Amino acid sequence: MSYADKVFIAMCRDIIDNGTSTEGEKVRPVWEDKTSAYTIKRFGVVNRYDLSKEFPALTLRRTAIKSCTDEMLWIWQKKSNNIHDLHSGIWDSWADEEGSIGKAYGYQMGVKHTYKEGMMDQVDRVIYDLKNNPYSRRIMTNMYVHQDLHEMALYPCAYSMTFNVTKEKESDRLTLNAVLNQRSQDVLTANNWNVCQYSVLLHMLAQVCGMKAGELVHVIADAHIYDRHIPLVEELIKRKPLPAPKFWLNPEIHDFYEFTRDDVKLMDYETHEQIRDIPVAV
Repeated sequence: MSYADKVFIAMCRDIIDNGTSTEGEKVRPVWEDKTSAYTIKRFGVVNRYDLSKEFPALTLRRTAIKSCTDEMLWIWQKKSNNIHDLHSGIWDSWADEEGSIGKAYGYQMGVKHTYKEGMMDQVDRVIYDLKNNPYSRRIMTNMYVHQDLHEMALYPCAYSMTFNVTKEKESDRLTLNAVLNQRSQDVLTANNWNVCQYSVLLHMLAQVCGMKAGELVHVIADAHIYDRHIPLVEELIKRKPLPAPKFWLNPEIHDFYEFTRDDVKLMDYETHEQIRDIPVAV
């Protein structure tokens, strides 16, 4: 039985049963019909996934592993802010006529900063430190840059990763762990998508740095379910969890910039049917 399913069911049940509502308050998101998109939410949700035990993909419904990996690589590897570099239309609603989402996400990862070792962007700095200073407590990224917020089509939701390396007794390799910080999350549409893509990132970085994948800790400041999503979530969490899939990452690749979405697979991935036509608030 998938551990990710258990976490997801418990989180959704807690939000619905114990969360607070924004109904009637001033909110930014709207539905396609221009009515306000209210939520029920919980503050400060923390979920832990041990990637050494299983890959945290939901079986309650299928998570498109290649698509979520593609978006992660769009941000972390291509360092792009243009939707034409993506293989899906998930960012189309926020892009301008040229396909840009402004100075958001991949743009921030590609900005070079001055370090004593030279000029590096945030991704290259992480890889450099994991290889050369693995026990540093300063290995982190941040896409929430206040001076550029006014030029972003959408403020970053998952905005920061903090990496931490440990060593298990009698192990010949270091273990890579990470904390994913998220200011806000639409639980139905994005929760497992984000969990899977950052789990893939952790596996990739561990492999290129000669480490093992350890824990991913997911911290969500505002974990919410939209009002029109509640019946869909109620139906979803009544489903019976199935066994977790096996994760495969191409073992031949040792350069982060050589990975593609085709280098990731979920083996024996059995799921319940997908939920279709989920309304998206923008």
